[in-house]
Amino acid sequence: MKKFVMAAIGGTLAGVIASTQIAGPLLAEENARNSRVYEQLDLFGDIFERIRAQYVEEVDEAKLIEAAIDGMLTSLDPHSSYLSPQDADNMRMQTRGEFGGLGIEVTQEEGFVKVVSPIDGTPADEAGIEAGDFITHVDGESVLGLTLDEAVDLMRGPVGSEILITVVREGAPFDVSIIRDTIKLTAVRTRTEGSSVVLRITTFNDQTLPNLEAGFKEQVEEAGGIDNINGIVLDLRNNPGGLLTQAIKVSDAFLEEGEIVSTRGRDPADGERFNATPGDLAEGKPIVVLINGGSASASEIVAGALQDHQRGIVVGTKSFGKGSVQTVMPLRSDGAMRLTTARYYTPSGRSIQALGVSPDIVVQQPRTRPNAEEEDEGSAARTRSEADLRGRLNNDSLSEDEIRQIEEDRAKAEAAAALREEDYQLAYAIDILTGLSKLGPAGD
Repeated sequence: MKKFVMAAIGGTLAGVIASTQIAGPLLAEENARNSRVYEQLDLFGDIFERIRAQYVEEVDEAKLIEAAIDGMLTSLDPHSSYLSPQDADNMRMQTRGEFGGLGIEVTQEEGFVKVVSPIDGTPADEAGIEAGDFITHVDGESVLGLTLDEAVDLMRGPVGSEILITVVREGAPFDVSIIRDTIKLTAVRTRTEGSSVVLRITTFNDQTLPNLEAGFKEQVEEAGGIDNINGIVLDLRNNPGGLLTQAIKVSDAFLEEGEIVSTRGRDPADGERFNATPGDLAEGKPIVVLINGGSASASEIVAGALQDHQRGIVVGTKSFGKGSVQTVMPLRSDGAMRLTTARYYTPSGRSIQALGVSPDIVVQQPRTRPNAEEEDEGSAARTRSEADLRGRLNNDSLSEDEIRQIEEDRAKAEAAAALREEDYQLAYAIDILTGLSKLGPAGD
């Protein structure tokens, strides 16, 4: 018994000694690190005082400190930044769905401003700005060397004023003149193409889920009930994202159960998982999700969730690849700090950061060919059928109702063909839904 007690005591003492031996160097390293931090802060103070006292012109101390804070944040990644009180107000207006500007979501790449996507129906969209464009100059002033916020400030101005931006696309620069306007975002636009409901989500703000639910209900009622639609096209192309909460709600609207997205921060204990609740807005109808290089952030959460749960077929081109979460933290100055605090992961555990969501079916959007309509009309004119032949036999075996049905089906097919010229990717998505509806429900 004594041996056991002594061994236990001896082991405990050895453990205490070992812990002390390890803790000593760790504590010394922590103290050294803190000392270096304080030295750097002293260095910052010295530089700040030198600028105040000796810079060639008198400086605004508040702006100088704000610039230092912004520089510290923007050095972390392209999405962290300082928001002045005015910028913080602008951001809050954007999440409510109305703000002034050009209507583009931008990021920074290699010192230049890169367009993530134009927003539907905005001055930038109408001027032909496209996802992936680089903005190199604003009113003749180069944006190279500016922070993203500084470049964005150059593009801001009074509603109704003109701005000239230089755009580089596929290596070729050109100038685009845009008139600034008040941007009123309609989060979701709905319509019916044939028997398919198209839900075009342009942004994820406070109005996204209410707009989606109301718009879908309206289209279903006009179709005469859910049984009269063959599926849904969820169009997320050129959607730069927005609120994480709305992305979760939109995904949940079409999922009965399972994980939607998870976030993982620096500390594993800070991770969160968001799960679907019972109820499917589409009542099991097939879904095709459209994405492209302008689909980012919240759009990628929705596309990834529906893809991983095999609830939707993802069609289009690879998405933007913004897989990080920014938390907006209010500051005492009435400004705010936007800080990247986590990465998000799709239900299968995929991180799309810098990789994007890869579509199940890759479909490029072809550029409109000059005189395409005239070419098509010419080829149609050269096509002949049995009905064109002189002395042909008439089809007397069909009733008037059958002939009318054939004509209606032909009209739908011709409408789908016309849509291909206008929006090939959307037409492709609708063709998938039409094909699935011809197969009938599984198990029949």
